[in-house]
Amino acid sequence: MKGQQKKIRSSLSTQAFSEFYEIHKSSIKEGLIALLICAVGDLFAGIILGKMTFLLEAFPGLLVIIPGAIGMRGNIFGSFASRLSTNLHIGLIAPEFKFSEQLNYNIFSSFVLTLVLSVFLGIVAKLFCILLHHPSIELVDFILICTIAGIISNLIMLPITMFVSFKSFEHGWDPDNITSPIIAAFGDLFTLPAIIASIFILGLINVNFLIKDIILVIILIGIVISFIYCYRLSYETKTILKQSTPTLLLCSFLGGSAGGILNSSVETLLTNPSLLTLLPLFSGECGSLISILGARLSSGLHSGLVEPLKIPKGNTIHNFIICFILAIIVFPFIGFLAESSSIAFKTVGVGFANILLISTIAGLILVTVMVFLVYYVSTISYNKNLDPDNIVIPISTSITDSISSLILISISLIVLGALI
Repeated sequence: MKGQQKKIRSSLSTQAFSEFYEIHKSSIKEGLIALLICAVGDLFAGIILGKMTFLLEAFPGLLVIIPGAIGMRGNIFGSFASRLSTNLHIGLIAPEFKFSEQLNYNIFSSFVLTLVLSVFLGIVAKLFCILLHHPSIELVDFILICTIAGIISNLIMLPITMFVSFKSFEHGWDPDNITSPIIAAFGDLFTLPAIIASIFILGLINVNFLIKDIILVIILIGIVISFIYCYRLSYETKTILKQSTPTLLLCSFLGGSAGGILNSSVETLLTNPSLLTLLPLFSGECGSLISILGARLSSGLHSGLVEPLKIPKGNTIHNFIICFILAIIVFPFIGFLAESSSIAFKTVGVGFANILLISTIAGLILVTVMVFLVYYVSTISYNKNLDPDNIVIPISTSITDSISSLILISISLIVLGALI
């Protein structure tokens, strides 16, 4: 009798899942495709980071800015993509490469935010190095590396964000499922080369302290003037800067804390390059997965499909389930990619079984925490008459970045420590 009841429950569960999948299969497929594309971009970022051991040793404290810089790209351009997605959904922007007032305001605001946040990230990185007693490069070097890398990334990321948003909308795909992870992947891919390029540029201008200081002063004056001009330009730009700047400053601080955590474990990472390779993959996929959820909740709140309730119900729960389905597929996959790349490049690995276990456990723990945090950030910002497009993705991905580093390092130490 009990065996028959188990079979009935199992049959009902299978049927319920089949019905759920049939309803949401387009969202699952689109999200999975975007996350797999994101994984490829993050893999290249991981390989670059795994090969940056010389620079990490030559420029002490450099590792502190990497999570913040990668997160900043995802935060600023993820929000930009989310605003484009909402404007495309409600018809304020046409999916065409024609500059309009609305589009121009979004572009200029994103550029200014990048410059402001780059300076702040450099300051935060130096502060964390001082507080944690880590050896580090000078404050001027931190700021110049972050700012130059930000400008390089901006020139690449702005057109890519518009292209991905417009083309996904034109082909009938939901930009909420596509743009955020793909933009995050491009951000991860270009951030590290931009940092490396900025280090070489810094070497060229590092003839003497006077020239470096003059360049820094010119950059800071330019940023202040740009911010004031953008703030006064229109109601749209004022709203974006007013709502995004405090949020992104908090995000940069969280990114710096993630970098501080990593820098504290730098010896473990340098002696296990496969973990160094996994780091951008894990952080990137976590951020992209949470960005998909944040973008879908934001659009759902704007369109009325998601209700800002104290206890998530209905369509919100469906979005949570989609998130977990994607997580169960993606996290073992990125662990496999990280270890495979270590074997391909003949670097030290931790073994497939270990890295799959580390990636999967850490990923599921993180997603369990973040789905609720994203939901409440979305609903609280919406109920406070703040645009979730400006708030949700930056806060959620930044918290994800800092928590992901802590969880990944902790699970890695537990799993690897159990083998000793």
